[in-house]
Amino acid sequence: MAKTANGHGGANLGFEATLWAAADKMRNNMDAAESKHVVLGLMFLKYISDAFEEQAGMLRRMIEANNRQSRTLAGLRDALLPKLLSGAVRVKETAKLIEKHL
Repeated sequence: MAKTANGHGGANLGFEATLWAAADKMRNNMDAAESKHVVLGLMFLKYISDAFEEQAGMLRRMIEANNRQSRTLAGLRDALLPKLLSGAVRVKETAKLIEKHL
């Protein structure tokens, strides 16, 4: 992971020191047997958050690809349908044009 200006892998958000101080206070009042439950819970939440973001990103990309394909097909339909109905373009030629644009 690349180092940033703040010396950490993430962005400088300005509240890291406050969070670190709060974590220190919690550790002072908690023994090691209890702290493992907190740490494991936080690790699980981080894993779930990352997995959710990955799936949401994939869905966004799929929706955008579907929208692009729909726009392309609508444009082809609007351009080719009158020519096809008038006989200016044959069905085989139309199929080749559609395959070329997909």
